[in-house]
Amino acid sequence: MSVHMKKRYLMATAVVSGFLFLPAHAQYVGPSGNTAQPSVQKTAQQDVKSILANPVDDQHVTLQGHLLRKQGHEKYIFSDGSGEIVAEIDDDDFPSQPVNEKTKVEIIGEVDTGLRRPPEIEVDVIKIVN
Repeated sequence: MSVHMKKRYLMATAVVSGFLFLPAHAQYVGPSGNTAQPSVQKTAQQDVKSILANPVDDQHVTLQGHLLRKQGHEKYIFSDGSGEIVAEIDDDDFPSQPVNEKTKVEIIGEVDTGLRRPPEIEVDVIKIVN
């Protein structure tokens, strides 16, 4: 075996063994020995009107209503009947079923306030409501 082949073999062996020692990334869903409960920020159930009247940056919200129209790239006008607000929704987050202005949806996300614009909702989850 030539020196060049030996170097290639050793390099390949080192790369493969390096992958074997990488930590596995999996979500553990079973019980834990730690009895302390993690702090979970509750999602506020409210309406668009109250969000617009008193916006709190990063406040978690859950709203049901309709996406009335697309305003720009990943920006939609959302209404729950009490008012209208911009909802920022990543294209990848939409459900597999088509959504239009007549489709009732539930959005879960955070309020995003800005100095020079009205508050918006940064949507983390969008679901179709039956």
